[in-house]
Amino acid sequence: MSSSSALKVALVTGAGSGIGRAVALQLLKDGYAVVLAGRRVEPLNELAEQAKAAGQQALAVSTDVRDAASVDALFATIERTYGRLDVTFNNAGIGAPAVPMDELSVEQWKNVIDTNVTGMFLCVRGAFGLMRRQVPQGGRIINNGSISAHTPRLFSSPYTASKHAVLGLTKSTSLDGRQYNIACGQIDIGNALTEMTDRMTKGVPQPNGELQVEPTMNVQHVADAVSYMASLPLSANVLNMTVMATAMPFVGRG
Repeated sequence: MSSSSALKVALVTGAGSGIGRAVALQLLKDGYAVVLAGRRVEPLNELAEQAKAAGQQALAVSTDVRDAASVDALFATIERTYGRLDVTFNNAGIGAPAVPMDELSVEQWKNVIDTNVTGMFLCVRGAFGLMRRQVPQGGRIINNGSISAHTPRLFSSPYTASKHAVLGLTKSTSLDGRQYNIACGQIDIGNALTEMTDRMTKGVPQPNGELQVEPTMNVQHVADAVSYMASLPLSANVLNMTVMATAMPFVGRG
């Protein structure tokens, strides 16, 4: 099915829960047809049915971002179904156990890098290719970084290294995309309250060895920020945005 030129199409990876789900719901409200990608198809189908009941367009596609063939199939489905892609929110990501570095297995390290770096690259590559080919050419790629792209938490070497890599990928994509009208930016999120960050409310290890309950913020603020980034004309770009709980220990961390 080919879309009319008025239809805006967005892709959200890791759309089944947390930040991805919140952003997908907001983009649906903004009028996008939203492709929902993730490894667990049940929550994706549930979200797609919810959207359909609200008169919105959503398509669930089971995808493992670590697998190149799976990502290629995702973008082939988008192109076949809608004919174009206007916005990609690369959100899928994982962490590793918060243990001393020498207790971390190579498999745990590779799992984070394969998902957060290689998986991000595969999705950026797929979006870049489709946006470059389509008519009219261009689109927007938004990568989910983290404040760990700038400052680490205790015992977070795989996650921190992966998010520093995402920052480099974002800058390279922004530069490489100029001649094709492809804008790329990054949102760095601190302590949005989701299933993944629920531990913040119970106490998180601090550099001085203490456990501290950290302030959190409603995940809707992240969805609103991504919505704003997506709403800009391609002549304007938010290269980096930090959205965080105001009082969390990030500025001055350590």
